[in-house]
Amino acid sequence: MLFLELALIRWIGANDVYVAFLANLVLLASFLGIGIGFLRVGRRPELLPWAPVFLGLLIAFLLLFPVRLQTVRGPDAWQGALGMAALPRWLSLAVVFLLTVSVMACIGHGVGTVFKRFVPLEAYRLDILGSIAGVVAFTLLSFLRLPPIAWGSIAAVLLFGLIGRRWQALALIAVVALLGAETFFPNEHWSPYYKITAVYSPTKHVMGRTTHDVLKIWANNIPHQTAYPVSALRWFEPFYFYPYRHVQRQSLNDVLIVGAGTGNDVAVALSEGAKRVDAVEIDPEIQALGRQFHPDHPYQDPRVHVHIDDGRAYIQDATRHYDLILFALPDSLTLIAGQGNLRLENYLFTVESMQKVKSLLKQGGTFAMYNYYQSFLLDRYAGTLNKVYGQPPCVEVGQGDAIRRQAVLTEGAGATRNCATTWSATGAVPESPTDDHPFPYLRTRSIAPFYWQTLLLMLFASILLVGGAGGGMASFRGMRRYVDLAFMGAAFLLLETKNVVQFALLFGTTWLVNSLVFAGVLLSVYAAIEVARHVRLPRPWVLYVALLGSLALTWSIHPAGLLTLSPVPRFLAAVLLAFAPIFLANLVFAQRFRDTASSTTAFAANLLGAMVGGMLEYLALITGYRALLLVVAGLYGLAFLTRPKVAAPVETAAGRTVEVPAAAPS
Repeated sequence: MLFLELALIRWIGANDVYVAFLANLVLLASFLGIGIGFLRVGRRPELLPWAPVFLGLLIAFLLLFPVRLQTVRGPDAWQGALGMAALPRWLSLAVVFLLTVSVMACIGHGVGTVFKRFVPLEAYRLDILGSIAGVVAFTLLSFLRLPPIAWGSIAAVLLFGLIGRRWQALALIAVVALLGAETFFPNEHWSPYYKITAVYSPTKHVMGRTTHDVLKIWANNIPHQTAYPVSALRWFEPFYFYPYRHVQRQSLNDVLIVGAGTGNDVAVALSEGAKRVDAVEIDPEIQALGRQFHPDHPYQDPRVHVHIDDGRAYIQDATRHYDLILFALPDSLTLIAGQGNLRLENYLFTVESMQKVKSLLKQGGTFAMYNYYQSFLLDRYAGTLNKVYGQPPCVEVGQGDAIRRQAVLTEGAGATRNCATTWSATGAVPESPTDDHPFPYLRTRSIAPFYWQTLLLMLFASILLVGGAGGGMASFRGMRRYVDLAFMGAAFLLLETKNVVQFALLFGTTWLVNSLVFAGVLLSVYAAIEVARHVRLPRPWVLYVALLGSLALTWSIHPAGLLTLSPVPRFLAAVLLAFAPIFLANLVFAQRFRDTASSTTAFAANLLGAMVGGMLEYLALITGYRALLLVVAGLYGLAFLTRPKVAAPVETAAGRTVEVPAAAPS
């Protein structure tokens, strides 16, 4: 179940650009579907055999109606298959949402049916063990950079083993065939982050002139990078060379390039006389394509040292000092799995990141960053640099339109060297992003109408689907006994979100860090279950006090303090602060869940609460991530206040119920 959920999050985002703007759509749909499946346990028809059918429909829909970003300007920006116009955003997202709910509801029904054979904690224990196996398997596939045919084959084998020789199993052949066809599309590669489409052209005409050996890359159906020879860059993209107007060539000994990509910036640095280049690129496949196909072969130069790492993580742990540091077009539109609006590069642009960069400059060193900026974004970054360096940056503006303009911002000693135009604000300068509120692309602290309107529609659809597919009003009445578990689900999802983004800050926004956090969360849950199964737990209020105390401790220690530690102490402190609340939260959950009369209804309530928690994580766009801990504490407080106070019937392995006091000892 979890393996397929992770695969769908990754695969759907790679084929439908619309999903990039609502990163946790698939996550929320999965929680809803699994919850509906659990609510339908004991009802006919059996849903699990239909999982391959809905999975095939979902894959076929996205292959027939993908969404690509063709251009950042103009009315025809969004494109579908074969050059046709893309479906409207509302229609594409609605179909993806409903089909994902259907797939996960079928699997959830199968899991819930087995769930009921065991006493609640034993069922939950087995579920967590399976979830750990799912995370490990998907992490291994990401490490090996295997394409979707591998993901689909694993899912197909598992589903066939579960449903056997039924006619619906024929849909598994279609699933594997469709993913196989996509996998063998020409020029496609799969990295741990993107579906990468790479097109190599021996010759290309640009602005009326001909250049040779051009490599163009799309990432998740978004135009991403084009590798040109330095000779071509000089005449049609001269902004690559602007930073070198502000440096002393004879002292260009050490250059750091963050966002090295396919190698344009590295090739330019070498052509300008750099003696050593540290090239940082987060995506190994993009760097490998640049090494193979860039016409100037910059990555094969012995002066270049490649670091496959998150830019902020590399900067945070760097000890070398540099004559020139470049932020080279870092703009991904790719978000870490299902967590708010945190892009891969967001932590690069915070005040704290810029302060660390300043500390890595040699005496007389220069910092520069360039991209295509909207006017508010240019002012935001320039204002941040002004705050950090105590002087306005030099700004050089190039090509663009009414929405985005090419610009280079230069700071440090180079800001006053050969600078024709110094930045000055034309109006109110937007607030600088921080490590707690790392959203540079958000104009103001607010939840955009697209987000809250879509979330409200999803909530309304969820009520209808739970009421209809889950068994009508009886399903809501059944879950009423477990409203405290719903609050726990919402709180736990927010707690997990906080941990994912905090580890991204402390150790890098990479696929491996993300996977390790998920695995760590599940191991903490498993440890709590084992303790609850074998140790006599204290009364509920004692556990709640301990949980709220751990949340207060975590809130009181600012991440900036952890960033000052060396990597090993930082890791130990981060693990303690992150997983102690998770462990205690699951002791609370396990104690309560053990005493439920219907484990499937209780688990469904918890999952649907987690879905609401996924919606609440958008509050971080207003409050920042640290304040989510206050929301978590409030939700656990509500869980304590709504917990049952009277005797409850408890489900046994034999399917009978017995009466025990609420929160009975183990």
